[in-house]
Amino acid sequence: MRWRYLSHSIRKYSKDANGFQVGIVGAGPAGFYCAQQLLKKIPGCQIDIYERLPVPFGLVRYGVAPDHPEVKNVINTFTKTASNENIRFIGNVSLGCHITLAQLKHSYNAVVLAYGADEDRKLNIAGENVSNVVSATKFIGWYNGLPADKNIKVDLDVEHAVIVGQGNVALDVARILLSPVDELRKTDITEYSLEALTQSKVKKVTLVGRRGPLQVAFTIKELREMLKLPGVSTHFFENQMNDIDKVINDLPRPRKRLMQLMYDASQKTEVRNKLFDILFLRTPISILGTSKIEGIELAVNHLEGERAVVTDEKYTLKCELAFRSIGYRSVQADPDIPFDKMSSTVPQSTGVYSVGWLSSGPVGVILSTMSNAFQAATLIGQHFDKGLLGERKPGYDYISKILEDKGIITVDWNGWMKIDKVEVERGIKHGKPREKIVDIDEMLQIGGILK
Repeated sequence: MRWRYLSHSIRKYSKDANGFQVGIVGAGPAGFYCAQQLLKKIPGCQIDIYERLPVPFGLVRYGVAPDHPEVKNVINTFTKTASNENIRFIGNVSLGCHITLAQLKHSYNAVVLAYGADEDRKLNIAGENVSNVVSATKFIGWYNGLPADKNIKVDLDVEHAVIVGQGNVALDVARILLSPVDELRKTDITEYSLEALTQSKVKKVTLVGRRGPLQVAFTIKELREMLKLPGVSTHFFENQMNDIDKVINDLPRPRKRLMQLMYDASQKTEVRNKLFDILFLRTPISILGTSKIEGIELAVNHLEGERAVVTDEKYTLKCELAFRSIGYRSVQADPDIPFDKMSSTVPQSTGVYSVGWLSSGPVGVILSTMSNAFQAATLIGQHFDKGLLGERKPGYDYISKILEDKGIITVDWNGWMKIDKVEVERGIKHGKPREKIVDIDEMLQIGGILK
């Protein structure tokens, strides 16, 4: 009876605006979806969303391809969530640099880690560090205006580019490289990357994967977009689609539709100005070239079940530009985070939670991120109902003093709206939705406040 009364008293107490305090680290989809659901599970809770950049939205802003504006419409939902009086956005604050996990735990009843997985996995092969071997993650950050990637060096004065990896990210890179520049001008792609792509001489892009066509990671939507690119023909290496038609009918429906599309495309022989080709059953074993890439040495694989097994047979693919796109990994932003180094994830624990890719690993799309974030919010609600998350905490009052003592300029939601207004105005001048500001100091000048 006493326990039931305690739980009831905490729920009643939480209805005060500053009652139950939640600190979320990361203002991408996972963080916003978690906040959205927490407002329903614990009405009246105060939620502070911290973001290391001065601006919100994470991968929706910096990861979604510029020619996929419909995916970015979710920003409208996040903006509505952020307008709730119990939500506070605090930009330009980095966990592990400006604040610690211990300080967050002191300040909040629940700490939610939602900072994602923004490091790309390396090939770990000889020659990987020569010029023009580029991270697909950083290339995407470059054309999407991520401040950390604005100055990466990509030499597009080449004809043949290779992408190692066969997921949707790899297809995004291929599509941007081969798309008509006039189509990209209508998007929010950065002007400096648009200028570079205008001068690009890339005519051929090869997608390389370790396994076979039945195991590709890209989805039908992304492949269909590649097949519809004007002036681009799609080619599958000889004999690699043999007998696929014989197994299509036995596949689950989504995979069946994708394989049918791939098989139909493999039967066409049209030749256009640009070429997108797909190579299966190859593992990179070394990058050729002394100062700049001249090609990739590949091992030929065979499948044992769905596992790729490297053979002694070698295959050399000549190219002048290569992207690695073999996945992401999360990092341990603070030494006190209970980080699983094997999976690069953070397990759930009472008081410290993880959402998004930091929880599930770097898989899935925005819809799966939403489901994951909702589950975490439900778990926090259950712990709250059981009275497991403590009593009154100081919340942002404590953290703000730490930031003030360090002279950290922060950006609140009103500050973001000022930045947003400037970006949209600059975009209008170029006939596009927005022109992203890529300099953090400029963002802070427009929207920052010194606490």
